[in-house]
Amino acid sequence: MSLSSYFVTHSSITPVLTRRKLSYLLTAALLTTSIAGCSNSTSAPADSSLASSVDSSSVSVSADSDAAVVQALQANFDASGIEETIVSAVPTDMQDIYWVSAEGLPSFFTDKAGKHIIQGQIIAVGDAQPIDISAALMANTASEALKTVDKQDMVIYPATGTTKAVVYAFTDADCGYCRKLHAEMSDINARGIEVRYLAWPRSQESVPKMEAVWCSEDRNAAMNQAKMGANIQGPSCVNPVSEQMALGARLGVRGTPAIFTESGQQVGGYLPADQLAQAIEASL
Repeated sequence: MSLSSYFVTHSSITPVLTRRKLSYLLTAALLTTSIAGCSNSTSAPADSSLASSVDSSSVSVSADSDAAVVQALQANFDASGIEETIVSAVPTDMQDIYWVSAEGLPSFFTDKAGKHIIQGQIIAVGDAQPIDISAALMANTASEALKTVDKQDMVIYPATGTTKAVVYAFTDADCGYCRKLHAEMSDINARGIEVRYLAWPRSQESVPKMEAVWCSEDRNAAMNQAKMGANIQGPSCVNPVSEQMALGARLGVRGTPAIFTESGQQVGGYLPADQLAQAIEASL
């Protein structure tokens, strides 16, 4: 049984959460603003089995992870028929609350006993300004995960002249907003922004197109053609598309483009070049 035969009781209603539904709920909790982009027709990527099949050995484990919490939460997942593997559980500023990384799911909070999945923001008050500790944790998770991606496994559009900033963009060949972003690539690069594309096909039909781009001898040229609607054909090869889909699932991506800074903050969605530059600057 996959994630999950897991019941949430509310009044007299007891809905069953499938893997896709729980993944959707965890992902939706991360999105607090409207982002211009192409959503999936379902709540999971094109092939959810690919997106959740990443080996835990490829996921960074924090040195601060509490092994006892990981073990307790994993046991509770197993008892409830949830197949995902818990990778780490890091203590937060809130007593006995932990930040959890798991294969194929966006990160979430749990209690010390590993009995509850906790969604949404945790905001610390009492200082001069309220502090959203969940935002910082999500950004750190994304930053550390994106650092593990080999540059050779991305399609990169370098900045013109001095590189002032780097962004990672999960993209799809068939997404209209992705094509709008790509049409402004020269302007984006001219502003000193390097764009590193990662694959995020939103439908099963888009998977072969994205794999063909990544298997092309000139990936940039193939990507340019794909963004103009060409049906890209390429030789079969070992490619990182499924791994990047899994990475996106762990970072809460559920639409394209999904743009992250090097610090792990998601700044878009589609944004025109000038607004993207402003958003990046504001995130620094």
